[in-house]
Amino acid sequence: MRNLERSSSASHAGSALLPSLVAVMVMATFAAAIFTLSMSHSREVGRAGQDMRALYVAEAGLGEALLEVAAAVRENQAVPVEHGCKAAPIVLQAGRTWATIQDNGDDTYTVVSTGSVSGSVRSIEGVLQRIGSSIFDHAVFAGNTSGDPDYTLEFGGVGGQRDEIEGNVFSAGDIEVTGDASLNGDVLATGTITGVSGTENETRPLPDIAGMNYESNHDVSVAAVFAAQGTAQSSPLGGTALQVPESEPAHIFRKNPDDRLPEISGTAKDDYFLEDPYMPVKDFTAAFNGKEGHTITLSGAPTKPGTDGNGLVYYIDGNLWVHNKPFGRLRFLTQGSEGTHITFVVKGNVYFSDDVLLNDETKDAVAFIAIKDAAEPDSGNVYFGDPRYGTLDRMYAYMYAENDFIDNNLDADGSKVVELFGNMTAGNHVSIDRDFVKSDGTIAHSKLSVEFDDRLSKGEVELPGLPRVRAGVGGFRIAFWREVATP
Repeated sequence: MRNLERSSSASHAGSALLPSLVAVMVMATFAAAIFTLSMSHSREVGRAGQDMRALYVAEAGLGEALLEVAAAVRENQAVPVEHGCKAAPIVLQAGRTWATIQDNGDDTYTVVSTGSVSGSVRSIEGVLQRIGSSIFDHAVFAGNTSGDPDYTLEFGGVGGQRDEIEGNVFSAGDIEVTGDASLNGDVLATGTITGVSGTENETRPLPDIAGMNYESNHDVSVAAVFAAQGTAQSSPLGGTALQVPESEPAHIFRKNPDDRLPEISGTAKDDYFLEDPYMPVKDFTAAFNGKEGHTITLSGAPTKPGTDGNGLVYYIDGNLWVHNKPFGRLRFLTQGSEGTHITFVVKGNVYFSDDVLLNDETKDAVAFIAIKDAAEPDSGNVYFGDPRYGTLDRMYAYMYAENDFIDNNLDADGSKVVELFGNMTAGNHVSIDRDFVKSDGTIAHSKLSVEFDDRLSKGEVELPGLPRVRAGVGGFRIAFWREVATP
């Protein structure tokens, strides 16, 4: 009986053990499945994190490519076609990146940037767009460096005397357009814009004048040449003035002519007049206003054997005048096919009383840059107008005033229209007041016409010694970007 009872107990024990083993096996299977799912999820989360980091690295590569493009454009160098490459990527802290760069020929660049992090690879395509990296990229520019909260860049006039601007306009203050004035281009302002549609809350970079160090970085120090070689000589150009030998590039100036004492007596610095005493007073004739003019000769001109004054930066510690009643206008002449390319940097003021013309408007280019003198408050300005005769009609030039553009007797009869082919850019203000009261008491307007010359922006002409923009992205922005398949 006892044996039978033991056998029955063992049988029941065996029956109970089997479900327990099955349960343990099922639980182990579930645990393994959960562990596998957990590991798979962890790997997926890890891959997702790596993918996201790869996208961030691609974005960083796009930003680096922007800086490289901006630096090349700013230094007038060729824009690279790639930034790193797959075989030799740029190593960042978070991963590796490389990019291809395509010049679209319209001041935009298409960049495809790839980021790689631990095997995860993602690419984005972005378009870099210039936003006025140069002071010579606008028809009219007012930087308002004085921070005047009330500054307004004004345009006005009606009918045939309305202001006409062809090109982009920027003011780091307000812009006000009245009457029939026409602005054909992007109108941008840091403040408010009235009278025309435009974009507000915009900023633009200013040139790094201090970084250019023009006192040391120039080709011809005009004041130094005159101090060493200047002699007093009379000329049909007017009066007696200091002149230097014809073999010197600086021969194109005369210093402090005594027939223009009313003008130079009101300035604090020496005055240099752009007029070539070795050329006839009137030596070319054209249809414009039926007037004759005066030629400024540069490299290799027939009467200047051995002279090479083209392609230079002329630095003038003083004031520069284009003002001579006998000729009324001048042009630059360079022998050869390369054209005239010169830059005048004036540590003082520039006064335009007479016309400035080019011999070849497709090849020639001239820049006038007025910079401040810390010891002279009235400096860094560009003045338009003839203080005595009001004769100023047409100018072909790129212009920058570190301080202001100021009118000088533009309400005289001879200056009812002032045409500028190039640009006018002020670090501070464009303050050309062209409304004036006529003898009969009515208000008239002296028209300002600016036609932007885009040859510098397009790289069709080059000028020596142009100021660079201040540090930053160099006037470029990422217009848009999107993710694309990795090439």
